[in-house]
Amino acid sequence: MGDMHAEEESLDYGQHEEMKHEQYPDVDHEQSEEMKYEQQEGMGHEGHSPSGRKDHGDHHTHMLEDFRRRFIVSLILTFPVLLLSPTIQDFFNFEISFPGADFIVFLISSVVYFYGGYPFLKGIKQELAEKSPGMMTLIAIAISVAYFYSSAVVFGLHGEVFFWELVTLIDVMLLGHWLEMRSVMGASRALEELVKIMPSVAHLRQNGEIVDVGVEQLRIGDKVLVKPGEKVPVDGTVVEGASSVNESMLTGESEPVTKTEGSEVIGGSINGEAAFVVEVKKTGKDTYLNQVVELVRTAQESRSKTQDLANRAALYLTIIALTVGTLTFVLWTLFGQALVFALERAVTVMVITCPHALGLAIPLVVAVSTSMAAKSGLLIRDRQAFEKARSLEAVIFDKTGTLTEGRFGVTDIVSLSGGGNKTNDRNDENHILGLAASLEAISEHPIARGIIDSAKEKGIEPSQVEKFSSIPGKGIEGIIEGKKYLVVSPGYLEEIGIVLEDEKIEKIKEQGKTVVFLLEGKRVLGALALADIVRKESREAVLKLKGMGIKCLMLTGDNRFVAAWVSRELELDDYFAEVLPHEKAAKVQEVQKQYVTGMVGDGVNDAPALAQADVGIAIGAGTDVAIETADIVLVKNDPRDVLYVIELSRRTYSKMYQNLLWATGYNVFAIPLAAGVLYGYGILLSPAIGAVLMSLSTVIVAINARTLKMG
Repeated sequence: MGDMHAEEESLDYGQHEEMKHEQYPDVDHEQSEEMKYEQQEGMGHEGHSPSGRKDHGDHHTHMLEDFRRRFIVSLILTFPVLLLSPTIQDFFNFEISFPGADFIVFLISSVVYFYGGYPFLKGIKQELAEKSPGMMTLIAIAISVAYFYSSAVVFGLHGEVFFWELVTLIDVMLLGHWLEMRSVMGASRALEELVKIMPSVAHLRQNGEIVDVGVEQLRIGDKVLVKPGEKVPVDGTVVEGASSVNESMLTGESEPVTKTEGSEVIGGSINGEAAFVVEVKKTGKDTYLNQVVELVRTAQESRSKTQDLANRAALYLTIIALTVGTLTFVLWTLFGQALVFALERAVTVMVITCPHALGLAIPLVVAVSTSMAAKSGLLIRDRQAFEKARSLEAVIFDKTGTLTEGRFGVTDIVSLSGGGNKTNDRNDENHILGLAASLEAISEHPIARGIIDSAKEKGIEPSQVEKFSSIPGKGIEGIIEGKKYLVVSPGYLEEIGIVLEDEKIEKIKEQGKTVVFLLEGKRVLGALALADIVRKESREAVLKLKGMGIKCLMLTGDNRFVAAWVSRELELDDYFAEVLPHEKAAKVQEVQKQYVTGMVGDGVNDAPALAQADVGIAIGAGTDVAIETADIVLVKNDPRDVLYVIELSRRTYSKMYQNLLWATGYNVFAIPLAAGVLYGYGILLSPAIGAVLMSLSTVIVAINARTLKMG
């Protein structure tokens, strides 16, 4: 990318807003249960087109509303079932009895079973078809055993009904799935945002006239006019005119690049101060931006999958429940017990294994940690990636807008007009800065703004400028108090035959800083060095991350001089410079061969890298694209929040693990008791006691989730 000595990069200053990597949250992770349900309902991924993404988001919204609706209906129907259940009446010491009450409970429970339990009944079908039984299988078996056995009791079989356990289990499962979906939903609109970067209208030159047409109508060979401040509509070559173009959004280059006849321009880049005509060279899928989209897609689809802890626990619990339940029935039958007794023991085992607590173990912690994160300026978009943040071994930072502020500031002023002492030198420096700021006063270029802001900080008032004019790609000039002054690039000096040999200036150039010169006529008065300002927070973030044993690296499209300077300033472990978007994913892959890797940035140009990284973190002040595609969004422009992400991820994972132990641990002694292993000693666990154990486990899980906090 731009060598700081190259004249064409020097003065049409485009703010180096190196736009960052983006992660697409709707990556094909290990399918969640609601995703399986979605596919059963014909609501799977619609492809990767922007419209498909919109459809995908609509489907997720539909699913969320569907679970919410089923939960509310089931919850309302639960109350009469509880009021008419003998177990509940005995527990609270009240009685409601009338002819036909059992049949009313049966009918209401049937509605809850078939309507509220529908997602789980559909889910078991897919899990069994895939030979991958999990949470859906366990829930479906539990509610089915409870429902059909209880129904048989209502219609004459000797035993005890489990309708209240059935409806409350369905309620809790629906609530758990709804909470989980709500906390992790936010289907990516990234491709839509990428497409939005491109203008929709182009000024087509046709038969000597300018006609506005849709960009999609452009063909190779067409010539389009690009006005000052507009986005270039398509990839092509400049055939008329000259200007500077800000490509930072796409390439990460910190300064605008001068474009003259024969120069290539990229669709989506922003024109500077003058109009020019572009001949279309690429359209549709062949354009640079669309290739970036495709790279994102490829990296996204090739990401490693993470198996959900709850699904694993559910699988083990399913195997245990089915095995112990069947063995219980068979053994008691072989021991000569009545069929009803054996069946009741088996059903009790199945009911007590019902994953009330397991269903809430993860969603409750997710809900709490998501809320905590949001209050601290962290938006979690992809839960699995967030959980993986606890294991990060290396963090790759984008430079501009992430480690730096993304704006130029004057770092050095070199007086070349003499001066006998420090006071004179300081006066000379202020004089140089004041003249440069006066010339730049009407410019909005980032370097100009840097000079103006630096002058303001020192209380220097700009002077009146007459006959102001720009020198395209070289600088600006004007008359101040009757004298002609210029602020120009090093290339302009070479062009007019001025050779400067100044050790201090050469050293500044080696640091990758941008250097401009102030001239009075053809006499060089001084030089101003500008650089993207390194954030104060970056130093603390890097220091603490390295203290945690995490490698800190930088990946940038900027030139190697700037990258080296920033790396030295922050004492980074390594950096990659002059890296184009299509190369960034490969750089991340290199690091991933050794470490679990996170990527932090805020722009389009890092999209493939964000998709490739194990954890993608966007700086909130970046582009909508980065925010829409990251796993985690930092609302504030503070790299230190990466530390918070890692710490919160570790604590969240710990709580999840604790909850899973609580949710499943009671089964170690409850299942054998339910099966009747101590029956010979007169100890037999009734379904009611089993339900109490389930409830207690659920309460413990809920309380434990609420205790999640940062140290």
